[in-house]
Amino acid sequence: MTKEIFLKPGKEHSVLRGHPWIFSGAIADAKGLIPGDVVNVYAAKGLFLATGHWSDGSIAVRILDHAPIENRNEFWLTRLKNCLELRTKLGFGIDTPTTAFRLIHGEGDGLPGLICDIYGTCAVLQAHSKGMYLELPQIAAALDQVFDFKLSSIYSKSKASMHDETIVDQFFKGNETETVALENGISFKVNWSEGQKTGFFLDQRENRKLLEQYSKNKKVLNTFSYSGGFSVYALRGAASKVSSVDISAKAVQLCNENVALLGADLPHEGITADVLQYLREQEELYDIVILDPPAFAKKINKKHSAVMGYKRLNALGMQRVKPGGLLFTFSCSQVIDNDLFANTITAAGIEAGRNARILYRLGQGPDHPVNLYHPEGHYLKGLVLQVD
Repeated sequence: MTKEIFLKPGKEHSVLRGHPWIFSGAIADAKGLIPGDVVNVYAAKGLFLATGHWSDGSIAVRILDHAPIENRNEFWLTRLKNCLELRTKLGFGIDTPTTAFRLIHGEGDGLPGLICDIYGTCAVLQAHSKGMYLELPQIAAALDQVFDFKLSSIYSKSKASMHDETIVDQFFKGNETETVALENGISFKVNWSEGQKTGFFLDQRENRKLLEQYSKNKKVLNTFSYSGGFSVYALRGAASKVSSVDISAKAVQLCNENVALLGADLPHEGITADVLQYLREQEELYDIVILDPPAFAKKINKKHSAVMGYKRLNALGMQRVKPGGLLFTFSCSQVIDNDLFANTITAAGIEAGRNARILYRLGQGPDHPVNLYHPEGHYLKGLVLQVD
């Protein structure tokens, strides 16, 4: 049953401007509401504003629509069809050279709190709010219908993203835990049950393709390599040698398996090591160094320590680049904006004593769209530098 809430006077302006969140300080009264409730939101004077999911955190309401939702099944079908139509326009699909893509990207697709990644005929759902978690059965049914029932598996991997021990990861269809999917014609093994996030980092697709263009006859170091996305593209680009470094032996094994899918006897080595320690102890120089660490800061109170971490990492990374070589460096920390990231890399260059020029400013792929009224959705920052 849909419940009603009213905002304090003057607090409707961000909703009218299209922002998909309503913060707890804007709510006049929240009595009787529990996390996951569907609520109709009204301005103080009674004007209907939106329908969304209630939460008891600082983000009180995640908006689903600015019109009343009369039929929830129709709502999910319509919204998911819209998501699939966009990905089809972008050239992604289960019968294309790229069968691994993000179908639903939260606020960017008008569905705050929901992620859906497609790997071949397998769909992996991930809820980030109680409201979305409770609606997953309906979402899965609509998803199956939108894909004309061609999906072999639909899996919910929401336990880690919800940080809630009561949440259960489960199949809504099928029972596959891994598959081999295509990205720009390259085969990658993806395991959503044991892998990080939903199994693969789809947001770096365009940046991996860019690396391929510069890899011919180059010696490449890929740090925080995980399943080897950048490594495999560098090898397809005819790199003379690729070294993949990750602290997880399981990740290095998966990287080696993905390299093997590309071909036998390729010039690749997988190294299990702490990246910072490895960079400190290395004397070898590389034509291209890739720094793609996990988020150093997921909350605003970790921003300063994250900046210091990025600075140390990039200073070490620059020292491993041959004069005239390239550094691909990234941050997926949402609290680190473009300017702060660029300033941090500048500080790293000073510390490393290297001159450098920015060649590219990079971000997430087009299947990770950013809502025009929710710039916070732009989380992946990247720079390609020539280091002299």
